[in-house]
Amino acid sequence: MVEKYINPHTDFGFKRLFGSEFNKELLISFLNAMFHGEQNVQDVTYLNSEQLGDRADARRAIFDVYCENDKGEKFIVEMQNVYQEFFKDRTIYYSTFPIREQAQRGGDWDFHLNPVYTIGLLNFNFADGLENAKRWHHEVKLMEVDTHEVFYDKLTYIYVEIPKFDKQESELVTMYDKWMYVLKNLSNLMQRPAALQERVFTRLFEQAEISKFDKEELKLYEDSVNAYRDIVNAIRTAEKTKFAEGMAEGMVKGKAEGMAEGMVKGKAEGMAEGMVKGKAEGMAEGMVKGKAEGEKEAKVKIASNLLSLGVPIETIIQASGLSEEEIKNIL
Repeated sequence: MVEKYINPHTDFGFKRLFGSEFNKELLISFLNAMFHGEQNVQDVTYLNSEQLGDRADARRAIFDVYCENDKGEKFIVEMQNVYQEFFKDRTIYYSTFPIREQAQRGGDWDFHLNPVYTIGLLNFNFADGLENAKRWHHEVKLMEVDTHEVFYDKLTYIYVEIPKFDKQESELVTMYDKWMYVLKNLSNLMQRPAALQERVFTRLFEQAEISKFDKEELKLYEDSVNAYRDIVNAIRTAEKTKFAEGMAEGMVKGKAEGMAEGMVKGKAEGMAEGMVKGKAEGMAEGMVKGKAEGEKEAKVKIASNLLSLGVPIETIIQASGLSEEEIKNIL
């Protein structure tokens, strides 16, 4: 089936909908929906998405969308398709740029800061304790450990796990529901759903319709789709291969260890028990090892494909999760 609407998970698709002055009403609507009325964003000003460090040799940060609202509050909005081992660290690091740039040079500065919001739209299930959670929206602030009260309310991290959103069109109630439905399903739709009647979605579907692109826009979108598909396919292939290899290795290792344990017990039932236990533990160990190796191999494949497309190293770092040194070693 030929897609009618763009895929918002691609770099081109996401920035067309949320990263352009022409379509900023889409970003404003999404932000207000996500904060459930706690924010009332009237306007946004797009800021330079490429942030430089304090020194010439410092690492840069390139945001998908970086803006501030009419009250001077800063918003970093990122679409992340690939899980990275230190993804939390990366989001913390990113938040330091809009904090430091508020420092006033010269004169008397009282260290007053405007709030900073770092928003990660994740096209995967988050790890490190959240993979089994049913919630798909996670809001994180600094808190006092004993009382669980918010200690500092000007620094907020929001992680949205898109795959966990499973509401159907008939279940959409809030504007946030509707935006999440769009983020997850837009490229699979052939017409505008009846549940999305708000004016802002009229704008969205007009801007997302691929047939209305000119030749240059279509070429940019196709290149972005190819890069996105390379990422997805590399991950799936590596996971399948390494998962199978890990299971086989774990079963062999587990069976041998289990038989040894059973023989030490000196009883038939001990051997049986040891084989079952060893097989289970070996499979689990192999699955974990296979998944880890598969993720690494997928990242290298992603980086290699993007390098061949001429994608800048800074962008490849974000897409693959590899360090700059690891990417340069591929060259």
